[in-house]
Amino acid sequence: MLTITVVLVLIVLALFGVPLFSIIAAGALYGFYSADIDLQVIGIELYRIAETPLLMALPMFTFAGYILSASNTSQRMLNLIQAMVGWFPGGLVIFAFIASAIFTAFTGASGVTIVALGALLYPALKKAGYTEKFSLGMVTASGSLGLLIAPSLPLILYGIIAQQMELETSFEINDLFIAGLMPAALMVIFLSIYSIIKNHQFKIQTEEFNKTRLAQAIWAMRWELPMPLFLVFGIYSGYFAISEASALVALYFMFVETVIYKEISFLELRKVILESMVMVGSILLILAVSLALTNVFVDAEVPDRLFEFVKNNVDSKIEFLIVLNIFLLFVGAILDIFSALVIIVPLILPVAISFGVHPVHLGIIFLANMQIGYLTPPVGINLFISSIRFKKPIAEVYNASLPFVLVLLMVLIIITYVPQLSLFFL
Repeated sequence: MLTITVVLVLIVLALFGVPLFSIIAAGALYGFYSADIDLQVIGIELYRIAETPLLMALPMFTFAGYILSASNTSQRMLNLIQAMVGWFPGGLVIFAFIASAIFTAFTGASGVTIVALGALLYPALKKAGYTEKFSLGMVTASGSLGLLIAPSLPLILYGIIAQQMELETSFEINDLFIAGLMPAALMVIFLSIYSIIKNHQFKIQTEEFNKTRLAQAIWAMRWELPMPLFLVFGIYSGYFAISEASALVALYFMFVETVIYKEISFLELRKVILESMVMVGSILLILAVSLALTNVFVDAEVPDRLFEFVKNNVDSKIEFLIVLNIFLLFVGAILDIFSALVIIVPLILPVAISFGVHPVHLGIIFLANMQIGYLTPPVGINLFISSIRFKKPIAEVYNASLPFVLVLLMVLIIITYVPQLSLFFL
């Protein structure tokens, strides 16, 4: 009874606008206190976040995103995209989906995509005539599109975990890379179709293709355009790691915008640094308390109890896949993706194989669900990051993202019941 009361109080506080990190932290503190666990564990989670190698890239990519958003890059980028695909209905949004998916695949973190690309795409979409709600939802939803595309870190981690279990059905990491291509493409296609329909409703005007305008737009972005290509080449070749890449990107764009374009003065640069690092601190704090809350759920054996119910009450493969998706959607809503991979994959893999589900297909289903989890309260980190980055209430961000979540759910059903999409080339 006391636990229910505490949960209700926290929900009411959230509705009244109390900062979400404090709500999550309060839930974690109460959970640890109820279990007689030393509350210093919250500090341990903060330290664990600080030493995570992947998150070392976050401050630099965040700074680079703020640098670009403070300059006129978004306008130059909009001009270039409009010159390239402005003749096609929804061309700007389609390009944004593809760019976001590729960026997330390389950085391995959807939050970085929202910060670095969202800062450009959000104003660009609004300038093109899309509503604020659509623009906010699109930028938030597109941040996790690249989870199924190599070299996505969650994709690799799933393969490592599965291979360590010495399953009867063996596979290689490269099989996962190939398997994720068609499902990821299907997500982009469905989201693009939805966006084209909205494009017609918003009556976004298309333009005639003009070679001269395209050449001028490319020349205007001659300093920004080489960096993404350099980033792709450097990461694919293994020449430098994500953290090193983020530092190079931040340094390069700082030089370009302050010295070459001279659109940001050194006084303004100080303000950009301050604002970007406040943003980073907010994200790290939310991640830390979310990890702590995750440990509360694990200690309470919530995932184990749910899975035991599934195992004892499901008979056929179709039923298993239905319940599996419901279960994973729930998991995605309460666990971060890396915790879910480590905790849930060893539990569900043997049972999935017993129902005839190929482990590669299961991996694609799992990550597709976790992708939707990025957009689902209470631990949907994309919602938090968009809320902080664009200074919008979390409820408004979720409402804006909901149509895109529904589209992704449609694709999830197709991915689940058409395994050939994942296994065709294997």
